[in-house]
Amino acid sequence: MNVSLLASERVEFNDRAEFRDAVLAGLARSPRAIPAKFLYDARGSELFDAICELPEYYLTRTETGILRSCAAELARLAGPGCALVEFGSGSSVKTRLLLDAMPDLAAYVPIDISRQHLDATAAKLRRDYPWLRVEPVCADYMALSTLPADVNGAPRLGFFPGSTIGNLEPQDATSFLRRARTLLGDRGAMVLGVDLRKDPQRLHDAYNDSAGVTAAFTLNLLRRMNRELGATFDTARFAHDAFYDPDEGRIEIYFRSLAAQSVTVAGRVFNFAEGERVHTEYSYKYDDAGIAALAKSAGFTIDKTWTDPAHLFAVVYLEAAP
Repeated sequence: MNVSLLASERVEFNDRAEFRDAVLAGLARSPRAIPAKFLYDARGSELFDAICELPEYYLTRTETGILRSCAAELARLAGPGCALVEFGSGSSVKTRLLLDAMPDLAAYVPIDISRQHLDATAAKLRRDYPWLRVEPVCADYMALSTLPADVNGAPRLGFFPGSTIGNLEPQDATSFLRRARTLLGDRGAMVLGVDLRKDPQRLHDAYNDSAGVTAAFTLNLLRRMNRELGATFDTARFAHDAFYDPDEGRIEIYFRSLAAQSVTVAGRVFNFAEGERVHTEYSYKYDDAGIAALAKSAGFTIDKTWTDPAHLFAVVYLEAAP
C-alpha cells in the first residue's frame, strides 16, 4: 500500500537530506568546513538567543539601542502599508521594535531555516499583534526566489539585523544583497545591521565568552550530527575555537579536534588529526567605506546611517537604486 508523506514530513526529510549531503561534502573537502546555517536547529537557535544576552556580546544590546532610537524615523522612511520581510528572523526580538513603530504594516514575512523556531515565533507574534498578518517562510534566505503572494502588491522593507551580513564572505554578501534587491523590488528598501571594525580584544571576548555559551553553540553542531546523522562525535574531545584575523577583518570560528580520532557520520568514517579544525562561521567587520562599496555593488544606495556613541555598530537604511 502506498502512503503519501505529509507535507511537514516531506520537508523534514528533505531538510535532513540537505544537512547530510552538506556535512559529508564539507568533511570530505580540505580544509574542512560546514555551512554556518546548520548551526541553527531549534537548540542552536535557543543558544544563539542566550549568546545575545551575554555581557561580552555587545552586538545585540548595541544594535537594539540604535533601533529603539531610530525606529520612528525608519517607519517614516518606509512609509505606510509596506510588507516587512526579515531574512533569518530567529526569535524576531529586535523586529518588535519595528512592529511597534509601524502599526500600518501590510504584513510581516519572517524567513528562517529552523521550522520549529519559526512556527513558535509566528505563533507568539500573532498572539501579541492580532492586527498583523504574519506570513512565515521556512527557507534558506540565500536561495529564496519568491515571497508569499499575499505581499506582492505592497512595497517591501527588508530587515537583516544582527550583523548577519558579516557571516557571509564578501562575494556571498554581495550575491545575497543582489537577490534581496530583486525580491524587494524597485520600490523596496533594506534595514541592514553591520558590526564595525574595532579593538581586536573586544572582538575576541565577544566570541569567547567566560560562561562558555558560544562554545556550546558551536559544539551543538556535533550533537545535531549525532542525533540526525547517526554520527559518533564525542563532544568532550572537541573544542570551540574562535579568533580575530586583522588582515581579513573577520572573526573565524571552528570546532577543533583535541586528539587524533575517527568519527563515523552517516555511515562514513572520517579521521581527525590532533589540532585539526573544521570551519563553521566567519564574522566580517566593516568600516564606512566597506559598507558603501557593498551597498553599491548590490544595487542599493545609502539613505541614512545610525551608530552608537562608541561607533561599535551601524544600522543602515538602503534604498533600491534605479
